[in-house]
Amino acid sequence: MSSMTEIRSASRQIVDEVTSWPDVTAVQGSRGELSLRHGRREIGHLHGDRIAHFGFPKAVGVALRAQGRIEPHSAFPDKVAWGARRIVSDEDVRDVIELMRLNYERAGVRSAG
Repeated sequence: MSSMTEIRSASRQIVDEVTSWPDVTAVQGSRGELSLRHGRREIGHLHGDRIAHFGFPKAVGVALRAQGRIEPHSAFPDKVAWGARRIVSDEDVRDVIELMRLNYERAGVRSAG
């Protein structure tokens, strides 16, 4: 085994984790985004290694904004159900994964264990 540590981009880390969940796929979108989907439902999408976008129920979006976990979506800044998370640090990568997990579980899928 090599002693070299593999360095994976933020988007690769997110995609690898999220697509390891049952029935989640990554699909290239029409606007350059990479959509992570459970069936036909998008649980979030990535714009490279820099930002993730999500749709949540309004109450969830309000709570996540209040917690500072998401900011307004650039295309829908006045819609609290839509949010964005900038990806700058390892903590951001972990939280993007957690936010996608939140939508995944909202889709009615529960993690095993």
